[in-house]
Amino acid sequence: MKRSWWLGGCVLALVVIVAATAVAPSWAQEGTETTAVDPRFGAIEAFWEPEAAADLSVGWDRILFLWHEIQPTGPEDWNTLHVLEEWLVDAEANGRTVVGLLKSTPLWAAVDEPYAGVPRGLYLPLDDPENLWANYVRKVAAYYGARGVHHWIVWNEPDIAPGVYGYEFGGSMQDYYRLLQVTYLVMKEADSQAVIHLGGITYWHDPTYLRRFLQMVANDPNAAANNYYFDVLSQHIYFRPETVTEIVGESYAIQQEVGINPPKPVWINETNARPSLDVAWPVQVLRFHLDAEMQAWYLVQAYALGFAAGAERVGFYKLIDIHLEPGGESWGLLRPDKSQRPAYGAYKTMVAQLGGFTGPVTVQETADFAIVTFPKEDGLVRVLWAKKLAAVTLAVPALADAAQVVGHAGHTQDIASVDGSYLLTLAGARCYVECDIGGPPIYLVERGVTAVQAANLPTAPAPLAVATITPTPLIPATPTPTDTPSPTPTLTPSPAATPSPTTTPTPTMTPMTTPLPTITASPTTQLTKEPVRETAVAPTAAPVPVTSLPVGWWLLGSGVILGVFLLLIGRRQR
Repeated sequence: MKRSWWLGGCVLALVVIVAATAVAPSWAQEGTETTAVDPRFGAIEAFWEPEAAADLSVGWDRILFLWHEIQPTGPEDWNTLHVLEEWLVDAEANGRTVVGLLKSTPLWAAVDEPYAGVPRGLYLPLDDPENLWANYVRKVAAYYGARGVHHWIVWNEPDIAPGVYGYEFGGSMQDYYRLLQVTYLVMKEADSQAVIHLGGITYWHDPTYLRRFLQMVANDPNAAANNYYFDVLSQHIYFRPETVTEIVGESYAIQQEVGINPPKPVWINETNARPSLDVAWPVQVLRFHLDAEMQAWYLVQAYALGFAAGAERVGFYKLIDIHLEPGGESWGLLRPDKSQRPAYGAYKTMVAQLGGFTGPVTVQETADFAIVTFPKEDGLVRVLWAKKLAAVTLAVPALADAAQVVGHAGHTQDIASVDGSYLLTLAGARCYVECDIGGPPIYLVERGVTAVQAANLPTAPAPLAVATITPTPLIPATPTPTDTPSPTPTLTPSPAATPSPTTTPTPTMTPMTTPLPTITASPTTQLTKEPVRETAVAPTAAPVPVTSLPVGWWLLGSGVILGVFLLLIGRRQR
């Protein structure tokens, strides 16, 4: 064998190995080291994928405890295979709080209809054998309390009326209150650590439901002595980030108005904006058209605004979609085939950046952008995003000489302060038909900031530049973004000097503790183009720009050419 043959073969093999190992890591892996578990950040039904739950540092999970599955044929049944013990063991081992959802009346126990029906004997004394719900709840509390489950949600979405999609409880409001009373009194007696949650309220099915219900509770002369029969108020909030502020704020305000003081903590048990335009899982929908990357943006915005509004915990619905037919409405961080949506990486980055925040979260908003500030033990993290179609350039007040900018997918970039500010450009939003979600959020991370400095943080200035674009939202056939974010951050910070105060005045507002209403977003991140007119909902994959190909592939191509060239030289010398 000639030496050039041998050399050509070695070069070719070596380049293939280098290319295989030099491919840039996926967006789900960049900038997301192992993170401590923060119990405030949840993902619903995380138990289905325990490895992913651990990878994401999920702090709390919700598991369905379906009465008709646990006691399918009578009160002597006890099906422990409905909620597997290994789920509970894994949750405890990984620091996840398990929250059980109690619902679904079996046929043998229902007054009328199964599943949504009121349990027989509900108004009988708690120790009466014919109070079937009391007997069931007592057994659940004793058995699962010994296995570490102490949080219990009493039914699901009782505000949805019969005949409406999502309907789950067929009783009256008074019946639901009795259900809550029985659960609270029995659970507290059987398990001293029990925490009772109101069933998640959907709000938009009946915006007056919570007020009417809490007024009924407050009017009960026995309620105050029994802690109003609940410990946590639960909300389900979807699709529009600005409603998070409104609904959480109202949940606290109503409690105070009816006399429940101090108000019970509010959890957002479910939040999401499912992507109908996910190139890997297209779904035909009538409303809320958005792509998979926008779901990732929503996730960060909803959590940030939720904590700023005072939510004690927030849960994403859900970690994975299972048992779903093709074309079914899909919500998960993982698709049914377990592939990761962009929201998976966004969740992981969010927990890494915001987990462990130590003080009150504050928000500052204008019509064009939002800034949510999270104090940390070692500094300060601000979450920023543009709220409309136009990109926004801001001179953000600096508390340190330098900071790190982290994209929502985990990409990082160092930035220096100039004249006391960081000059940042926030990419604009995108919309299809509706314009509800802001643009890609970023994290501005400053280390070594003291609590005193953070408390005296100047508020955000007026934007230095905002492009003006009139959106024309349309249903797309091909989403603008690819399913995988580009390997460079959507934010491009620049350390250039800020304009002088003579041309750009800097307000001296004090930090706000009460969030202002948000303003919804507008289409596309390309400021030089109008939104492209599209004709159908079903998407196809957008081409990947050549410039976004990982360096490993360029090495592979170059190496193959070089190796073949050397092989040909060797062949000619034979």
